[in-house]
Amino acid sequence: MINNTRPTFYILLGLTDDANWQIVLFLFLFITYIFSILGNLIIITLTLLDSHLKTPMYFFLRNFSLLEIAMTSTCIPRFLFSLATKDNTITYNTCATQLFLYIVFGAAEFFLLAAMSFDLYVAICKPLPYATIMSSKVCSRLVFSSCLSALLEVFPGFNMGLQLDFCAGSVIDHFVCDYGPVLQLSCTDTKHIELFCFTLALVTILVTLMLVFISYIRIIGTILKFSTAQKRKRAFSTCSSHMIVLVIAYGSCIYVYVKPNAQERMDLNKGVAVLTVQLPPLLNPFIYTLRNKQGKQAFIDNKKKNGFFPIKYIPLSAKKNNENS
Repeated sequence: MINNTRPTFYILLGLTDDANWQIVLFLFLFITYIFSILGNLIIITLTLLDSHLKTPMYFFLRNFSLLEIAMTSTCIPRFLFSLATKDNTITYNTCATQLFLYIVFGAAEFFLLAAMSFDLYVAICKPLPYATIMSSKVCSRLVFSSCLSALLEVFPGFNMGLQLDFCAGSVIDHFVCDYGPVLQLSCTDTKHIELFCFTLALVTILVTLMLVFISYIRIIGTILKFSTAQKRKRAFSTCSSHMIVLVIAYGSCIYVYVKPNAQERMDLNKGVAVLTVQLPPLLNPFIYTLRNKQGKQAFIDNKKKNGFFPIKYIPLSAKKNNENS
């Protein structure tokens, strides 16, 4: 008889069994995770405090940084804990929560990237009514719609997954509870849910990519009509940071996830998956700040004014002198 009871915990195999490589992996992921969190927090703080960055572009960037922090924090800390303690077990509820958040945050990033493309299109192609079109209310609605669309897309497939029977063991050949490896443990026929999830993922990528493509076609057409080479160079420089993030996001997702069969996903290099989760949040601050003159200047100004972080430090002695005076 087949025992269709749901397991109370799973075992995540991780990336390697070699103890030496686990130490190297832990140090690499720990350092890159700290830098990615600090980098994105600096972007969020700068966009909140600097008056020059109170624009729709940086409003979207702040929310994108929040998603990047949420995305990497869903996976990496739990994996670091496993590497440090050698405890690879994860409860069913924790695994389900991690899987849900991991996919929701990833889907929300694609919708938000499409909204950022629309913002660039309005900024370059319709500069005069830009402030009216991209009002704070419109920007907030676009961000809210991106998150809501991600939830509505992911929830049906996730709910279908909760109804499956699991009787093929409790070992997940991955470092995170991703839906491909989890489906391999089900003794129920998963063809329908795999096709459903694949279709939703494909539709999401195609729809958002089409919106991005239409925006950039019009952006490029407008830029080529600019009278001077300096204006064209400045406009292309504004778009270049967003284009780099687009290539990384869509390229990695298509490579890892857009496959119709779960077994094929299981055969992919798990190292590519962990880099996909960790490197984009790490590169995001460098791409958007160091390659953007306005963001770079805001960082330099706040560094000179308040120190390394854009938070002013008041020495204890100065506080006492102020209180005495």
